[in-house]
Amino acid sequence: MHLGTDIDFAELAMRIKAWGEELGFAKLGIAGVELDDDEARLLDWLREGRHGAMDYMARHGVKRSRPDQLQPGTVRVISARMNYFPRESRDAWGTLRDPNLGYVSRYAMGRDYHKLMRARLQKLADRIESEIGPFGYRAFADSAPVLEKALARNAGLGWIGKHTLLLDRDAGSWFFLGELYTDLPLPVDTPSTEHCGTCTRCIDICPTQAITGPKQLDARRCIAYLTIELKESIPIELRPLIGNRVFGCDDCQLVCPWNKFAQTTREEDFAPRHGLDGTKLIELFGWSEREFLDKTEGMPIRRAGYEGWLRNVAVALGNAPHSVEIIAALQARAEHPSALVRDHVAWALEQQRGRARYQSTEAPQSSSSRTGMVPDPDPWMEN
Repeated sequence: MHLGTDIDFAELAMRIKAWGEELGFAKLGIAGVELDDDEARLLDWLREGRHGAMDYMARHGVKRSRPDQLQPGTVRVISARMNYFPRESRDAWGTLRDPNLGYVSRYAMGRDYHKLMRARLQKLADRIESEIGPFGYRAFADSAPVLEKALARNAGLGWIGKHTLLLDRDAGSWFFLGELYTDLPLPVDTPSTEHCGTCTRCIDICPTQAITGPKQLDARRCIAYLTIELKESIPIELRPLIGNRVFGCDDCQLVCPWNKFAQTTREEDFAPRHGLDGTKLIELFGWSEREFLDKTEGMPIRRAGYEGWLRNVAVALGNAPHSVEIIAALQARAEHPSALVRDHVAWALEQQRGRARYQSTEAPQSSSSRTGMVPDPDPWMEN
């Protein structure tokens, strides 16, 4: 870096935040690179095996918690937040309560955010460079080993809630995070304070009890992990708890009182595509591989892969009320070339056939039995 000695870094920091908002970010903050306490928690989490099959979490060692090792010369991190909750979409609770519909996590219904966020961060870097000349930087948007929530907390963008997601008093949690690692000695912002209080709604509502305590997540039980990251069979004991969630899970966010302050996105690219805010499971299960690739082009859902998608939808069909249409749809894929798909189809058929004997006389199970269905919460009550 060869910068002039007359740069007012405090003034530059304020201008960077203004430029970021002009580019569509909801808020920016600046953090240092010290993450010792977070590193200790990360290493404990990995030692306990709570990352499951996500080997990449451990592969990079401590680069995740030491920004200057990931990008040499880094002394500050510009953390950026971008809202993603769509202005117009089917009611999330309504979709979750209809077991014949497939629930897709709200972040994944539109365009994949990785490229969009990185492109905006690059534009921010270009703007900075046009003002001060060349400087060292690297942009990230969930694209490298980065402790993004810890850095965002230190940058004043929110606190880490009991569900392990970032929360802001004025914006809830429906936002993406991105970072610009830089060698600019900018003044750092004050870290956010915590405001979860005694509330435990996110812990209580988790369908699989993956949140084992405040800020304690066992990814091996998390529906987002099971339906996105896991490439193998979903454990049989967890399948009934998934309900109709075919890609990710939002329950802990939907029930959080702070999300009454959430802001909808200004990005049209994050709007639901192909009716994925509430499409019938049978229709989703009927997609050919070509249809899956076409309909999910440029979307986060691609991460599950076609076999993973069929696996997930098969589980949801197994959890749905008995119907001859569902049985017929499952039977049509009973001899699928993929052993992974066949296994979950067989399980779903077993569930459907077993349910046929009792559904007409048995009352629906309550959420307390943890069947993956949702209660009727009053999510906006004050703590």
